[in-house]
Amino acid sequence: MDKSLLARVAAPIGVTMALYHMWVIAMGPPQALIFRGTHLAFALVLVYLLYPFAVRPDGRRRFAWLDALFFVGGVLGLGHLFIDYDYFINRIIYIDDLKPLDIIAGLGLVIVVLDATRRVIGWALPITALLFMAHALFVTKVDPLTLLDQLYMTTEGIFGSTLAVSAAYVTIFVVFGSVMERTGTGKLFMDFALALTGRQAGGPGKVSVVSSSLFGTISGSAVANVMVDGPITIPLMKRTGFTKHFAAGVEAVASTGGQIMPPIMGAAAFVMAEFLAVSYFQVTVWALIPSILYYVACFGAVHFEAKRQGLVGLPAHEVPRLLTVIRERGHLFIPIAIILGGMMAGYSAPYCALAGTLACFPVAMLRASTRQELRWSLIPEALEDGARNTLAVALACACAGLVIGSITLTGLGISFTNWIIGLSQNSLLLALVLTAVAGIILGMGMPTTPAYIVMVSLMVPAIMKLGVVEPAAHMFAFYFAILSAITPPVALAVYAAASLAKADLWKAGWAAVKIGAAGFIVPFMFVFQPALLMIGDWPDIIHATVSACIGIAMLAAGLHGFFRFHLRQYERAMLIVGALAMTLVPGWIGDAVGIALLLLVLVGQKLLPNTALPAKG
Repeated sequence: MDKSLLARVAAPIGVTMALYHMWVIAMGPPQALIFRGTHLAFALVLVYLLYPFAVRPDGRRRFAWLDALFFVGGVLGLGHLFIDYDYFINRIIYIDDLKPLDIIAGLGLVIVVLDATRRVIGWALPITALLFMAHALFVTKVDPLTLLDQLYMTTEGIFGSTLAVSAAYVTIFVVFGSVMERTGTGKLFMDFALALTGRQAGGPGKVSVVSSSLFGTISGSAVANVMVDGPITIPLMKRTGFTKHFAAGVEAVASTGGQIMPPIMGAAAFVMAEFLAVSYFQVTVWALIPSILYYVACFGAVHFEAKRQGLVGLPAHEVPRLLTVIRERGHLFIPIAIILGGMMAGYSAPYCALAGTLACFPVAMLRASTRQELRWSLIPEALEDGARNTLAVALACACAGLVIGSITLTGLGISFTNWIIGLSQNSLLLALVLTAVAGIILGMGMPTTPAYIVMVSLMVPAIMKLGVVEPAAHMFAFYFAILSAITPPVALAVYAAASLAKADLWKAGWAAVKIGAAGFIVPFMFVFQPALLMIGDWPDIIHATVSACIGIAMLAAGLHGFFRFHLRQYERAMLIVGALAMTLVPGWIGDAVGIALLLLVLVGQKLLPNTALPAKG
């Protein structure tokens, strides 16, 4: 069976998966184990059809006996759950002995989940899960059957809360993003960004920042964002004078920020809501100001670099008029407004996403400018594509359940917390640095969601014990799991952007780190100033936000060597020190130091302007 035939078989299954999840949201979910098991069943079937093992001499893949063996293992593990459901929910966990069928089905499903996860996202997460299970068996001497009981027979392992988030939240939001793409929203975002910033200094770079932030709200994937926006924005940036590695860095950083941009963030944000037992809307409220700071930094980096190199924007005839864009395509913002309005009104996030999804095609039919791009076949295509895009998250969440189940059973989380506190010598800053490094390392090898989950199990309790408020601790872990996408040596968003720009990977990677430098500081800012998460009184929130924005702009100017004029080395140092004071030192003392240094630089540039143009690049 060749790949094209496998894909044709997978297509109606993907459509059915999307429709099933939409039906569940509308009608109410079945029992937890049944719902999560059905979600995993759909995912496993699609994985073994779309990622078969065998490779023909001509390079095409085909379904082979090994795929069939794993497939049977999955059917046995999930079939036992569905057929003997009453037995699953009525037995006493850890007390009732496992039957031979329980052992065979459980082992089969654990192996299948590990293999399917490897096929979709690589080895890193399955190896991590194997290490934690090995620790439980050989270090803490947990009985093998007790571990299998935890991982298979309960909702503390494979069928745990992480898989529940994938089933209840992620799938419908991914489907929503896929449907929006098919109805022309991508063109709206690009034209809207062009109209706003295209003619400004470094206009194409700013277009990348704005369009990527908008597209990220419906994508949730940094690499997917790069591959949609990059083919348009990167050539424009190169054409107007940006170096190819800087253009790749801008697109990578801007696209990565999509996962932290409300109202629709990355999949890990839904997991966070589940862990903290709050609404998803509350998570978007916490994320709003930090996401603005992230994009202020990115926008500032593009602006100051363009000014430093004397670059201009696009000619007027290449830039659409904003009123024209709004008139012809502005109505496509309505589905996003429906989701945001629904969540503000108190409706559940999945219900709002379903309403937004169902609104996409009717909204696109409101005007001839978008109606002519529609065809009926787009509906099943969008549903199938949404199901496919869910696979990585679904399998990552199932495999992460193996990690969480092992940690919970052994108490490793408590031991690791004590170890981190001891290593940091009760220094919060050192503990935060260790957590940040762990997040970046974990994120290099696995997607954001499982990286965040592992950090929550091991690192977050330690920094909370040192006094960090719970939302800030979780957001800190969330940010650094995301920032690995732009951190060399393994920076997936940079890889994607560099391939489009034909740029050197290392140069593009370091350009991305420089552009996104503030992104690495923002998490420390909201740990020390929870007002940036909208926690506290409004005067404190406004003061912290304004101070942070000024500091972030100063940092971008200092790193890129331009403010009103080209900066001398000591002026750059003054701006960077002032920026760090304003962003990391809470209260008026840090602000006073930052403003004083800013004024000194302004006066110096006024009295002794540095107008020498450096070499471009």
